[in-house]
Amino acid sequence: MAIKTWLTETLGIRVPVVQGGMMWVGRAELISAVANAGALGFLTALTQPTPEALRAEIRKTKSLLKPSAVQFGVNITLLPAMNPPDYAAYARVAVEEGIKIVETAGDPSPILKYLKDNGVTVIHKCVALKHALRAEKLGVDCISIDGIECAGHGGEYDTTSLILLSLCAEQLKIPYLASGGFSNGRQFAAALALGAAGVNMGTRWMATVESPIHENVKQAIVEASEMDTVLVLRKFRNTSRLHKNKVSLEVHQIENTKKDVQFGDVAHLMSGKRGKGVYETGDVDAGVWSLGMCSGLIHDVPTCEELVKRFEREATDILNKTNGLIVQSAKL
Repeated sequence: MAIKTWLTETLGIRVPVVQGGMMWVGRAELISAVANAGALGFLTALTQPTPEALRAEIRKTKSLLKPSAVQFGVNITLLPAMNPPDYAAYARVAVEEGIKIVETAGDPSPILKYLKDNGVTVIHKCVALKHALRAEKLGVDCISIDGIECAGHGGEYDTTSLILLSLCAEQLKIPYLASGGFSNGRQFAAALALGAAGVNMGTRWMATVESPIHENVKQAIVEASEMDTVLVLRKFRNTSRLHKNKVSLEVHQIENTKKDVQFGDVAHLMSGKRGKGVYETGDVDAGVWSLGMCSGLIHDVPTCEELVKRFEREATDILNKTNGLIVQSAKL
């Protein structure tokens, strides 16, 4: 028995479960395993140093696909930067390599028309209903709505996934995915009940066999509770949820105690290079790294195939049980 939603019916994904873009993590080994399992995975474009490196990673991913695999996509996150990447070139490479699904975050405007003109389905990730409505008006095909429970950038509004999904159900005219705090089949079933076309996860995919990060980090995720994350950079309106380690706690302490604090006071601690080193060396205190509150619900490191099958089985069982709560009213 299959679960049918917009994701499965429109994009040909077997199970409406998504692995969203993750810096340093969204690489060929993981994305191919997700696609082979029947779910939708996104290569993270900006993990690759150049557009041509992205081309090579797309081709590597294709080489690892089984004949039964579903299609995969590319994530392109467009955020303000002093020296912004060549977003248009990354988008062009994705199109040239036959990618038909792109996940965007930030402001999709610079590449949206090009993607749509080339028949690409655009799933836009955002953290507030007003941003979702704006993206819908711009012409994206689907929203991935991110609650504050999420790893990484959850925005400045502290709105939970439960509220955001309910707001989307009321006001969006296009499909939407549940993102931020999801890691098991029970939550998957709840998201479907709230009108979502599927769930989009990050942290849960990090703790899988094929995830290209050090085993120490995977074990740290398994051992973490929902209390083992910390929000930093709130003073700079760039809030990020990170694993609560020595470095992130130092950032939090400086940010909240130093008079007239400036980003430069913590920039050396927030270095992306140091964060990348965590995944490579397994030293979980070497730098900052993203972690969602759903870590408290992660208890093992399955293969991607095992995880997708578990999600499908658990959600189906729960939805069937929920249907059983509806009974014929007694006639008096």
